[in-house]
Amino acid sequence: MKEFVTYPEKVSEFDFFYLKNIFAYQFGYDIADCVFDNSNSFFIQRSINTNRIRNILIDNNLFLVLRAQDNLFSLTLDSAKKIKMCSKPPRFRVIIPYDIAKVVRYSGNVFAKHVIEVDKSLRAGDQVIVVDSDDNIVAVGRLKLSAEEIIEYKRGVAVIVKERNKNEGNP
Repeated sequence: MKEFVTYPEKVSEFDFFYLKNIFAYQFGYDIADCVFDNSNSFFIQRSINTNRIRNILIDNNLFLVLRAQDNLFSLTLDSAKKIKMCSKPPRFRVIIPYDIAKVVRYSGNVFAKHVIEVDKSLRAGDQVIVVDSDDNIVAVGRLKLSAEEIIEYKRGVAVIVKERNKNEGNP
């Protein structure tokens, strides 16, 4: 099977600054300073066709994915844990009840009627962390509706889940 990314390489100072600024644009400078605190632990993988950065790894685990279509990051559970550590609820979060969280851990998306609270600054298309009422990470995904629409309409899919945390507590 053909690999579409290169082997992991140490991130250069220029690439580190570039990635940190993209992250700051997407999530804010305060979160970027907290997440990108140590350049020594970051590795990157590049596309073999375009030589552009595609994946950011920490300890050989996928941390962030740099999307080609809009040059923004997609979250993984590891990056969600770090963002959760660096921010206070409900920032970057969609909060759902515990009984719904048990279902979302294994299948399905998050519907607007199940959302207890959502960060008011989020827009449709933003990357979010889905948490239960105890602030345990349930999943990461992409908002389908804006925060205002989720609160107002209470119908339809609110978050398209990309990766699930199958553990009951934090991973």
